[in-house]
Amino acid sequence: MGHPDTRLEHDLLGEKQIPNDAYYGIQTQRALENFQISGVKLYFFPELIEALAEVKLAAALANHDLGALPTPIKDAIEGACREIMAGRWHDQFQVDMVQGGAGTSTNMNANEVIANRALELMGHKKGDYQFCHPNDHVNLSQSTNDAYPTALKIALIKSKASLEKELKALIKSFAKKGKKFAPIIKMGRTQLQDAVPISLGQSFDAFAVTLQEEVQRLEHNARLFLEVNMGGTAIGTGINTSPHYVKSVVAHLRKITGYKIVKAKDLIEATQDTGAFIMFSSAVKRLAVKLSKISNDLRLLSSGPRAGFNEINLPPMQPGSSIMPGKVNPVIPEVVNQIAFKVIGNDLVVTLAVEAGQLELNAFEPIMAASLFESISMLKNGMRTLREKCIDGITANEEVCRQSVRNSISIVTLLNPVLGYETCSGLSREALKTGRSLYSLVLEKGLMTAAELDEVLKPERMIRPQL
Repeated sequence: MGHPDTRLEHDLLGEKQIPNDAYYGIQTQRALENFQISGVKLYFFPELIEALAEVKLAAALANHDLGALPTPIKDAIEGACREIMAGRWHDQFQVDMVQGGAGTSTNMNANEVIANRALELMGHKKGDYQFCHPNDHVNLSQSTNDAYPTALKIALIKSKASLEKELKALIKSFAKKGKKFAPIIKMGRTQLQDAVPISLGQSFDAFAVTLQEEVQRLEHNARLFLEVNMGGTAIGTGINTSPHYVKSVVAHLRKITGYKIVKAKDLIEATQDTGAFIMFSSAVKRLAVKLSKISNDLRLLSSGPRAGFNEINLPPMQPGSSIMPGKVNPVIPEVVNQIAFKVIGNDLVVTLAVEAGQLELNAFEPIMAASLFESISMLKNGMRTLREKCIDGITANEEVCRQSVRNSISIVTLLNPVLGYETCSGLSREALKTGRSLYSLVLEKGLMTAAELDEVLKPERMIRPQL
C-alpha cells in the first residue's frame, strides 16, 4: 500500500519509503539513519556541494562527448548541476560529514539529488529512475573513489580563496596600526625580560609581515589540489571508462571550474595517496599557530591595567567577571587562541587519517574533509572577529610605553659601543642595586657628557641600526 507523502525506492538491501518532497533517495536515507554522528551536514559547506555538482557535470559532458550518455539525459543532468552550482537544492545534501564508506554516502547524496532534479526537468516524477538513474547515468564512468576526492580538492581550493580574503583583510588592519603606532617607542622583551627598545609600530608591522607569509604558503600548498585522480574510478585502473574519458573529463573540469586542473601522473598512486590533504592542513595549522602567538602578545601587552604591561588597550567587549566589578577580559584574543587549539587538533586528525590508508584506497577522507572545512570555517570567522572587534579598535598608552623605556636598565645596551660591555655591566648592576637611573650614574661618573648621552639615547636611534 503506498503512502501519499512518500515514494517507494529500493536498493540491494531492500526497500524504503522516501518523502515525496525529498530529492535524495534510498541510499542517502540509509546514510541519514546510519551516520548520526557530528551533526555537521554537507549543506554546512556550500563550496563542497558546488564542487560535487561541477564534477558530475564534467562527467556528464565527457560521457556525452564519447557517445555514452544520450543528449536528453545529458541536458537534464547539466540543468540540475547548474542549478546546484547556482546555490539551489543545497538543503537536500543532508548526510553527516563524518561517515563510513570512503565518501560513498556523500557521492550518492549528490547522484540522487541530481538524478531526481533531472527527472523533473525531463517531465518525470522523482524516483522514476528508468529515465535517469543515480548510478547508471549521473555516476557513469565514476567511482566514489575518484569523484569524491576530486570534489574535495576543488572545494578546498574554493574555501582557500575565502580564507585568504579574510587573512588579507587582517594583514591590512595590522599594517594600518603599524603605521599609526610608528612614533611610539616601547621596550622590547625576550623571554619576558626587558631587552632593547622597539616602536609599537614595528611590533604591529611584524604581525602583518608574519601573516603575509601565510598567504603564499596557503597558495603554494593548495596548488597540490589541482592534480586529480578523476577517471581512475575504483582503484585507479580506469575500469568501466572509455580510454578517452580521462582527457575529456579533465578538460571539462578545467573549463567549468576555471582552475588549471591536471590528471595525476599515476591514477593508481593518486587514488590511494592523500598527501595533498596533509600538506594543506599543515599550512592551515601554521596560520593558526601564528594567530595564536599574536593573540598571546595582545593579551600580554594589554594586561593590567594597574599591575600589568598596559601598553595597549583592547576594545572592551563585555564585563569580565561575575564577582570582580569593573574587570574586562581580552575575550577576542582568547577565542582566537581556542580556535588555534582546535585547528591544531584537526591537523592531527588529518595526519592520523592520511596514515591510516590501506592498499589501494584511503577510506578516511570524510574525516579529513570534516576537519579541514571546520578549520577553515573557524579561522575565517576568527580572523574577521579579531579584525573587527579587536585590532581595528586598539589604542596605545603612549606615556606607559615611554616610561618603560625611560626606566629600563636595558637601554644600557645602547651604551655598549661607546663604553664597552664591562663598564655597561657594572652600570647595570649598580642601577639595580641602588635604584638609580643609568642616566644619572653615567653623568656622575663622568663617562659621558649630557649632550653625548642625550644623542645616544634619542628615540630614533633606539629602533634601527646606527653604527
